[in-house]
Amino acid sequence: MKTLRHVFLGAVLLLLYAPIFVMIVFSFNSANSTSIFEGFSLRWYENLFLYGGDLFDALRNTLTLALLSSVVSTVLGTVTAVGIFKMRSKYLKSTVMSVTNIPMMNPEVVTGISMMLMFVFIGRILNVANSVNFATILIAHITFCLPYVILNVLPKLKQTDEHLTEAAMDLGCSPFQAFFKAVLPSITPGIIVGFIMSFTLSLDDFVISYFTNGTYQTLPLLIYSMTRKPMKPDVYALESIMFIIILVLMILLNIIQSDDNKAKGVRK
Repeated sequence: MKTLRHVFLGAVLLLLYAPIFVMIVFSFNSANSTSIFEGFSLRWYENLFLYGGDLFDALRNTLTLALLSSVVSTVLGTVTAVGIFKMRSKYLKSTVMSVTNIPMMNPEVVTGISMMLMFVFIGRILNVANSVNFATILIAHITFCLPYVILNVLPKLKQTDEHLTEAAMDLGCSPFQAFFKAVLPSITPGIIVGFIMSFTLSLDDFVISYFTNGTYQTLPLLIYSMTRKPMKPDVYALESIMFIIILVLMILLNIIQSDDNKAKGVRK
């Protein structure tokens, strides 16, 4: 039975990571082929950095969008989580949480289309020529990243000693200072995890970006437009670099969560 579980786990992992492994291998292919490996070469990485203007422009747009949306989502999500945590009414708190989780549970195509229609409607009311642009795609990304920040910060607030703020105020802090000096350090791991999750979610989003981008070209949208003709291996090289970056972020996220769990165990 144990062997069968290991075989099943190995098959699942192979199914999940085989495409990524193939992509990385063919990014080092010396030939202009995505099906026959003819030899090891850094040709496509060199080609990417020398001639990958459109790819790097799209990557810059994607990183700018992901960074801005994750920063705004982290700030708004932290403030919202504190507000939800302070609510007295359990019914109101449950209602707000249910509403907050809708963007996360809703199918992306529904969220994308509904937001596009809303932006077009508002644009016509305001008589704006381009109803969808960078501002609209930024708002859309903030909308679907926000619940993930809230869900990561709320548990940290619940784990925080409820008398911590009172103790800080007894020592002369204002409520504002008490939050930043006493509460914020204890919920920082949740904030960092929420930020990393928001960044990675925004980085690879396609569906919502497709409906709300206007002329703002992100990397997933550019790659989708390139699939109508044979894909060049320099795209494999760029995606391999991005996979390594995301892998590092995920390892960092796990280390933060592990250290936080160990710290809680020591406190107990």
